[in-house]
Amino acid sequence: MKLYSDSELARIIDHPLFRLVSETADSMGLECYVIGGFVRDLFLGRKSKDIDIVVTSAGTDHATAGNTRNSIRLAQALQQKLGRHTSLSVFKNFGTAQLKARGSEIEFVGARRESYSHDSRKPVVEDGTIEDDQNRRDFTINAMAICLNKERFGQLIDPFGGIYDLEDGIIRTPLDPDITFSDDPLRMMRCIRFATQLSFQIEDETFKALSRNKERIKIISGERTIEELNKIIMSAMPSRGFIDLERCGLLEIIFPELYALEGVEIRNGRGHKDNFYHTLEVLDNVAKAGGDLWLRWAALLHDIGKPRSKRWDPLMGWTFHNHNNIGEKMVPQIFRRMKLPMNEKMKYVEKLVGLHMRPIAIADDEVTDSAVRRLLFEAGDDIDDLMLLCNADITSKNETRRQMFHQNFELVKEKLVAIEEKDRIRNMKFAVDGDEIMQMFGLTPSREVGVLKNAMKEAILDGLIPNEHDACVEFLCSYISSHTS
Repeated sequence: MKLYSDSELARIIDHPLFRLVSETADSMGLECYVIGGFVRDLFLGRKSKDIDIVVTSAGTDHATAGNTRNSIRLAQALQQKLGRHTSLSVFKNFGTAQLKARGSEIEFVGARRESYSHDSRKPVVEDGTIEDDQNRRDFTINAMAICLNKERFGQLIDPFGGIYDLEDGIIRTPLDPDITFSDDPLRMMRCIRFATQLSFQIEDETFKALSRNKERIKIISGERTIEELNKIIMSAMPSRGFIDLERCGLLEIIFPELYALEGVEIRNGRGHKDNFYHTLEVLDNVAKAGGDLWLRWAALLHDIGKPRSKRWDPLMGWTFHNHNNIGEKMVPQIFRRMKLPMNEKMKYVEKLVGLHMRPIAIADDEVTDSAVRRLLFEAGDDIDDLMLLCNADITSKNETRRQMFHQNFELVKEKLVAIEEKDRIRNMKFAVDGDEIMQMFGLTPSREVGVLKNAMKEAILDGLIPNEHDACVEFLCSYISSHTS
């Protein structure tokens, strides 16, 4: 990051849009400041199109109108001056106005002070000064403001030393962290999210307050919690966030299934790997490979069935047989509880969790055409994502074993390409469908139709017959004959 003087800041923000805000506010006798993420990102050298502007009266005749009303009046006046290609939305319930203009989104809000009741994160709001507004901000790095009025254009208002916390890579609350987190418990998730996104450290007292106030997260809606969790998952190294969530105790509350993966059990001197940290390593590997949100969720949940499947075998040691199928069944339950979409996104994650052992099993054994056909058929268009997930799942510390897996994986990939080019298995439609089977053998919808369809499918996937009409009809007739004689 780079430190700037007020005069340098004035030059940096000397943009026609900010100048117009400045002139309009001055003409209306209002003070206005750009605050929060835009200021933080300016020092970090990150681009930001979302601009938050705080408005307060400046002791003029407009003072009695109230900060909220004045902020809306300022937004309306700007829209009139900007003219075409601008849109204004007023959210009276929240006391804000949002102006979309010249590729930017500017949100106007009146400076305010807030007070909270114990059982709600909805504050009682009163008009306040810019200092009051900064006091209510979540973290010092988000409480910095830059004045936009002509006389003080570019002046940094930083009462809590946010600039130094930015420089040191520290997340810290402006006031007592216990009050900050108790007032609005969502700030605990935001604390970990910012630390993860920015690769910052959480200041000691702030982190201790996370642990002390963790139970307060229960008053936050699932929708708000998952919004922050998804931002952690989409960061460059999401494991940082999940480790912090586990350390402060929040993970056990918001994501007990993931928390249950943590720890190593040892019996007769034999232990298993810590599946929590293994999962985070897989998640980081998928993130490095550029996986999208739902592929990252698949990585996060790929071993979620292990605690329920864990067994001790005196000969084999610890086993997790069928954990992929158990995990697949857990996915809808987790998505529903966490307010994630119960649509094709969930089904995608469900499929990858259920199939994630298949490529590894193939790579660990002889790579047969039949096994690859079945994998292609079941994965369909998600085969590439499945292979990426499975490659990320190779985290063995044994270099020889890891190299063997990677070599075999390359062989599986080659087979996938060759068989898809030859047989077109991906999303394959069978040459004979259920309706034709019923017509051929005089059947009604029944279990027998399903048995015949499955027998035909297995024969095609095993490479015994081609997926061609005459070959399928001949096979079905032969199958009926052999099973009725």
